[in-house]
Amino acid sequence: MSGVTPKSGGPVAAERIADLAAASRILAAQGVVDGFGHVSMRHPSAPDRYFMARSVAPALVTPEDIIEYDLDSSPCNAGGRSSFLERFIHGEIYKARSDIMSVVHSHSPSVIPFGLVAVPMRAMFHNAAFLAEGVPTFDISEKFGPTDMLVSDGAKGVALAGVMGTRDLALMRGHGSVACGPTLQTAVFRAVYTEVNARIQHWTLALAGGKAVAALDKEEGKLADVINRTAGMRAWDLWRAQVRSQVNW
Repeated sequence: MSGVTPKSGGPVAAERIADLAAASRILAAQGVVDGFGHVSMRHPSAPDRYFMARSVAPALVTPEDIIEYDLDSSPCNAGGRSSFLERFIHGEIYKARSDIMSVVHSHSPSVIPFGLVAVPMRAMFHNAAFLAEGVPTFDISEKFGPTDMLVSDGAKGVALAGVMGTRDLALMRGHGSVACGPTLQTAVFRAVYTEVNARIQHWTLALAGGKAVAALDKEEGKLADVINRTAGMRAWDLWRAQVRSQVNW
């Protein structure tokens, strides 16, 4: 970051910005984020820019809170608004993955244990099908030693994106997770159902008592994920309508 304010990627429809603000509130309502966590959206016509709210609790985000960033995570239009320390998660994933259009970072409680143990997170049901591809864990200490656990600069963001690779979810040891998608709606859907899947896996492992679990395999996951990318809009439409009933934007 040079200290020079980067130029905007250009105007974006107000409805898209409103959807991004709504996504923050949806994630809070669904128990994925609380006072912490954030969701971003790549600029639809300028792939080297992305949008994310100022540093505020997700349930309080409004369209006026949305800031545009370049991929180094320097703000284009902060106007005195503060930025999330971990915005580098988003910028570096967008740099590494041209197919990703939205990123969600959360500390959803049922997910965190899977980043602390050798038990892999698996796709327990069709709504979490994308997990069948595999879920890597980013351990910040492996490259950076003892830290405050935050991805607070570009180098740490690069390391996280490298561990995630071609998958669309990565766990973060002792911290949380990152869920991504080719649309804002898909990323939100995946973040929500990753938390649901984690709860189901906890229950399933308790029932199994050490016996085999019939989770989705990779081929089943690929087939089901194709359906989820369109059918998942049903959930988005419901969640978005619920937010609309609470706000005037």
